Amino acid sequence: MPSFSYILQQITIYYGIPVLAAGLVGGTLSSIVFLSLKTFRQSSCAFYLTVMSIVNIGQLLTGLLSRIMINGYGNDLTTTSEFYCKLRYFLLQFCTLLSLTSISLATIDQCFTTSLSPRWQRWSNLKIAHRLILLFTIVWALHGILYLVFFVQIYSPDLGKTTCSITDATFLVYHAYGYFLILSGFLPIGITILFALLAFHNIRRSMHQNVPIFHRELDKQLTMMVLVQVVVNALTLLPSNVLTAVQKDNSTISDPVVAARVQFAQNLSILWYYLNFTSPFYIYLCVSERFRRQFIYVIYDMHFNRYRRPQIVINQVVPTI
Repeated sequence: MPSFSYILQQITIYYGIPVLAAGLVGGTLSSIVFLSLKTFRQSSCAFYLTVMSIVNIGQLLTGLLSRIMINGYGNDLTTTSEFYCKLRYFLLQFCTLLSLTSISLATIDQCFTTSLSPRWQRWSNLKIAHRLILLFTIVWALHGILYLVFFVQIYSPDLGKTTCSITDATFLVYHAYGYFLILSGFLPIGITILFALLAFHNIRRSMHQNVPIFHRELDKQLTMMVLVQVVVNALTLLPSNVLTAVQKDNSTISDPVVAARVQFAQNLSILWYYLNFTSPFYIYLCVSERFRRQFIYVIYDMHFNRYRRPQIVINQVVPTI
């Protein structure tokens, strides 16, 4: 019977690489569409989704790519370079938190913009969106200093190898429960579900109100895109966060056999977890016919066909025979 490590290696290679490729392509195409159309450039919700798409690419490169190299090919740079040991976990928490913050702000923004009250609608604008993203970029970067300090290389004589891990017991508890369960788990999931449902309720109410058709269609499109993504976020984040929190807190598991099984399940859940950062573009294509038309227009009409247009050479004199 194959060992857990062999099964994990094969799953990591044959599942992780396609997910990584799909995520990089999807994140790039999402960013291109959002940045190319004036409709999206003037929308604060689309701005949050653009930031999320860009940050998701960084998350996949620092997180999933490293995991493929570690579990799939046995090449762990965090054990050979203390600088990379610290940098990887700094970037992981920064990209994760900024991505989840962006989708949370996008759902809150859609709740405001679809509200029938002008008082709440005023909170949905690009100036506020830019300031909030700048604020949270600074906050999560400062938060990452903890990871630069407490993640260190440790040599284990029993295992005969070096690992990149946390030695401070207090920070380990915070990392397991404060970061995994709250900041990157129940808090963003709860916020996104609540405000996505409120935005959906506002959309249904606006169907009977005198709202310009252009704004109504844009709000419906963005709300549906965000609502489905919120559901996918909950399904992909919670299993990994719960299992990782349990596995990080070694005091909850004393049986080595049970610990090995939990670690195997946790590694599988992390691979599943990265679907959260891969899926947004494909969610948009599936749930929004309008986005599919916009995508085709941006890629083929605005960019691809621009390079295929024949160049007209002027000031040529046709010779006479």
